[in-house]
Amino acid sequence: MKAIDTVILLLIAAITYGTPLLYGTVGEILTEKSGNLNLGVEGIMFMGGAFGLGGVYYYEKLSGSPSGLIAILIALLCAFLAGALASLIFSFLTTTLRANQNVTGLALAIFGTGVGQFAGEMMRVRAGGYVTISNALKDLFSASPFPKFLQDIPYVGKLLFGSSHFFYLGILVAVVMHLFLKKTRKGLYLRAVGENPGTADSAGINVTRYKYLATVIGGGISAIGGVVYILTTAGCTWNNEGLSGVGWLAVALVIFCMWRPLAAIWGSVLFGALMILYMRLQISFIPTELYKILPYVVTVIVLILSSLRNNKEKQPPEGLGLAYFREDR
Repeated sequence: MKAIDTVILLLIAAITYGTPLLYGTVGEILTEKSGNLNLGVEGIMFMGGAFGLGGVYYYEKLSGSPSGLIAILIALLCAFLAGALASLIFSFLTTTLRANQNVTGLALAIFGTGVGQFAGEMMRVRAGGYVTISNALKDLFSASPFPKFLQDIPYVGKLLFGSSHFFYLGILVAVVMHLFLKKTRKGLYLRAVGENPGTADSAGINVTRYKYLATVIGGGISAIGGVVYILTTAGCTWNNEGLSGVGWLAVALVIFCMWRPLAAIWGSVLFGALMILYMRLQISFIPTELYKILPYVVTVIVLILSSLRNNKEKQPPEGLGLAYFREDR
């Protein structure tokens, strides 16, 4: 096999593995722009994967002849609602009750993982075996929305036009979020809340509303990453350990991308490549565990370099992780 073919195959696989990270990262960026640090992305993605797959599984079981479009919409909706509900609990605890965000996020990671595993195991027991869907739907979930003649373009066809619907939808979500944060008044208000909630409150911005909406919607987007992982990478079959670590990688990727949605597009592909590097580039004297920590090592290096540059645009929101007490304004 030619070297260029090997590189293209690696990039295609990186896109597949990076797509769930794209959703998890973009959702967490929106959350953190409001000043809320939600470390529960791992649990949120577990819930999204379990409930999203469950929605498709029972839809196909009840309908007999399922529509592909409806199946995709059900998967996305069930995952989004699961993540939104989990994030609503997080928002209530941290915004209304002013609980510590780090502790609450870690608790949500454990709680969400448990809920996702419980729901997946319950479906498996009721099904009397593995919870999976038909091959027709499996092929649809991994299929590209572009015509075959574009995919057949030498070298670049599969790379640019051969990915699943979810990857291009993820790009659209990232672009829309970038435009929202940079080009709209509501986006400016949200960034103001994350930077200095006291000043934003003085200007008449409803801090509580923006924190709730950003966290709930961001959590729903992150949860979609969980079901995308199950439907594309995990073969549409529930596995209690399948999503382990993906949510933490998404949190690391937020830092790597410097809280910029557009950077999450190429960053997710890079992290996807680092995730599968141990399968594509095996060196006998390097343990597999060292390969798997590469994304975190790269994140630490980028964080150090950005701190040395002291660039305001590449720093986290100043109010990130801090509870807002209006009485102290």
